[in-house]
Amino acid sequence: VQLVESGGGLVQPGGSLRLSCAASGFAFSSYIASWYRQIPGKERELVANIFPFGGIINYAASVKGRFTISRDNLKNTVYLQMNNLKPEDTAVYFCNARFDSRLDYWGKGTLVTVSS
Repeated sequence: VQLVESGGGLVQPGGSLRLSCAASGFAFSSYIASWYRQIPGKERELVANIFPFGGIINYAASVKGRFTISRDNLKNTVYLQMNNLKPEDTAVYFCNARFDSRLDYWGKGTLVTVSS
């Protein structure tokens, strides 16, 4: 079982990044896929999630209107398009795939830094 994030980096305020998370080793299409983020010293927070077939999508209030989550079940991949980035979006972003409390997987994270 693997979740591998990519696409993080340094971007100026107002810029955009697209994160990807490639899943392998399990039936990704049946899982809720989520992006979380964590700032050192703070709790990990949910950024967005998308249900197995995209029918339900949720966003944190702080990113609504700027971030878009999507998934491609044929490619076993979930994406996070981040636009109009702000310095407070700086964090390590983690991918999560959850079926239930037992089948709950995490990636290792990718760092996003928003700074001029």
